[in-house]
This record gives sequence, C-alpha cells and structure tokens, in this order.
Amino acid sequence: MFYYVLKYVVLGPMLRVLFRPRIEGLENIPEEGAAIVAGNHLSFSDHFLMPAILKRRITFLAKAEYFTGPGIKGRLTAFFFRSAGQIPVDRSGKDAGQAAIREGLGVLGKGELLGIYPEGTRSHDGRLYKGKVGVAVMAITAQVPVIPCAMVGTFEIQPPGQVVPKIKRVTIRFGEPLDFSRYAGMENQKAAIRAVTDEIMYAILGLSGQEYVDEYAAKAKAAEQEAAPPKKFRKLRR
Repeated sequence: MFYYVLKYVVLGPMLRVLFRPRIEGLENIPEEGAAIVAGNHLSFSDHFLMPAILKRRITFLAKAEYFTGPGIKGRLTAFFFRSAGQIPVDRSGKDAGQAAIREGLGVLGKGELLGIYPEGTRSHDGRLYKGKVGVAVMAITAQVPVIPCAMVGTFEIQPPGQVVPKIKRVTIRFGEPLDFSRYAGMENQKAAIRAVTDEIMYAILGLSGQEYVDEYAAKAKAAEQEAAPPKKFRKLRR
C-alpha cells in the first residue's frame, strides 16, 4: 500500500516535476509476467527515479546496509526501503551471492518485475564496470527476459558522497528484451553465465554511452582508494 502512496501521491509526482525525466523505450517493459530490469548504477537517485516512471511495481535487491543504519536517519531509511518493497541482501561472506539469487528468484516466481544492478555497486567515477553473473543465473534459471536499462545524467545530479541532488533533467532508456532461452539448463556453467552477463552489460553500454571498464567496480574503487595519498597529506599539498 505504502509503495503506491509513494509512487503516485508523494515521491513519484515530485520526481517527475523536479527532474523531468526523458523516458525512452518504456514499451519494452512487459505489461505482465516476470522479467528482470538490469541497469547501470550511477547514483543513489537511481533507486527512486526508475520505479517512479514505471507503470508496474518493481522490486530491487538492496544492500543490507540500507536497513541497518544507526540513529534516526538509519531507522527512517530502513522504514522507507521496507515500505517500498525492497529486499535487503547481505553482500558480505561467501554465501552472499547465493542469498541474492534466492531472493531474486522468489520475486520472479511470483510473476513480478525484478530490478538489479549487475555491477553490484554504484560506479564511483561514472564509468560502466564489469557485471557480476548473478543476473545471468537468475535469467537462465527462471527463463525470463532481461530488459537493459540506462540511467543517463544521474551521476551528474548526485555522484557518490553528495547528499542533496542537483535539479537537472535526466534520461532513462529501456532497451529491447534480451532472450536467453538458448541457455536453458546452463545456469551452472561458468562460460554460459559469463557470456549472458557480458551480453547484458554490452546492451546497457549501448544505451548509456559510458566508457566501459573490464573490471569489477568494487575492486577498482578499492584499488583507487589504496593508491590515493592520505587525507592529511593531500591537505598539506594544497
């Protein structure tokens, strides 16, 4: 219930007025039945803008940290994500990927739309990074189409670390559904799920026009942070 209040009464109308999103390819979202919407992830705003413009309800697998934050802000964030129907996924530990896949298949099993960011985390520099294979495992196992999606301009309005987004127009593009029925029964074959994942990422790349990096985003971000000089040293250099 609260999901539809947010979508049609509170948040949805406000986002449409403020950001005036250009929507392309909305006809590629099936009117019914299970499907995966796989998109790039540039900004915290992505969580709200895409659901606001879709006619159907979409459930995202959200990182568990959004549900466990401390203080009033943490409780409000957790309340919002739960009320919006988002599912917490613990990304730590060796079984994290399997837990996410189980949750995602549960959504698809009910004939619903599942939203997922194959990069696994927000891009820290606006580039598109290598996709994780969970999206392929779910697509093959559930035998559902994957609709690639590109958020364009959301990095500029709210890059990582910026709390209040800039008011600027964004574009949301949906590509034609990708059919992976030819891979039926191959969800445990590494070569197959890698090929499916790469095809999805290539479709997203074609829609977004981003620079592509053949490396996982989390690894690239960690390497960049490790190579950066300490904050105190950076201040002294100024």
